[in-house]
Amino acid sequence: MEEQKKEEQTVGGSPVQAAAELPKKPAATAPKSFGVASDSQRRDRASRDGRRGGQGRGAGGKDGKRGGGRGRGDRPRQEFDQKSIDVRRVARVVAGGRRFSFAVSMIIGDRKGKVGVGTGKAGDISMAMDKAGKDAKKHMVTIALTKTNSIPHRVMAKDSSAIVEIIPAPSRGLVAGSAVRNVLELAGVTDVSAKILSGSKNKLNMARATIKALGDLRPAKKTATEVKAKTDADLPKE
Repeated sequence: MEEQKKEEQTVGGSPVQAAAELPKKPAATAPKSFGVASDSQRRDRASRDGRRGGQGRGAGGKDGKRGGGRGRGDRPRQEFDQKSIDVRRVARVVAGGRRFSFAVSMIIGDRKGKVGVGTGKAGDISMAMDKAGKDAKKHMVTIALTKTNSIPHRVMAKDSSAIVEIIPAPSRGLVAGSAVRNVLELAGVTDVSAKILSGSKNKLNMARATIKALGDLRPAKKTATEVKAKTDADLPKE
């Protein structure tokens, strides 16, 4: 009996010794992060950005606000306002097939008496618009406006099949339609009434006819009362 107890003690041992003799399991490692930084990594990055003078991602400007890291300034305002009245996709036939491009008709003006109409064609819409703007600047006219931004007299012009008539209309605002209204708005003309006297639906022809009519304007003649007042002012005083 004593020999059996000794064998059991040598084989089994104490539970603490048995647990110590078991092989140790490897420690669980944190899963790899796929592009997501841990808190410690974020703190390290923030400290590095602080040492660089705050030029890290999302750094603010002088006032401490975010979004001023790249130092973008306000975009300068364009000299002329512009309005596209027609954008068409055109094609020309070549030996290998058809080549497509874009044709743009554009009106530009400063709303202070200067306005022009131009066209441009290119393979890209943005390039076509740039060409149309440059062409409109070349064909810009200066309008002789009155003190109320109206026109001094009635005018009428024809371009191709489009006929446009513009009449002064005090205190009526701008009464016009289609491309004629766009031209008058960008020219800064008010208190007029415009009529299209033809069945043409071509906006480019109507815009050109409007430009031609505005180019025929002449400054208003001085009235006899104004001439007499100026003459009396020029006379030597006794």
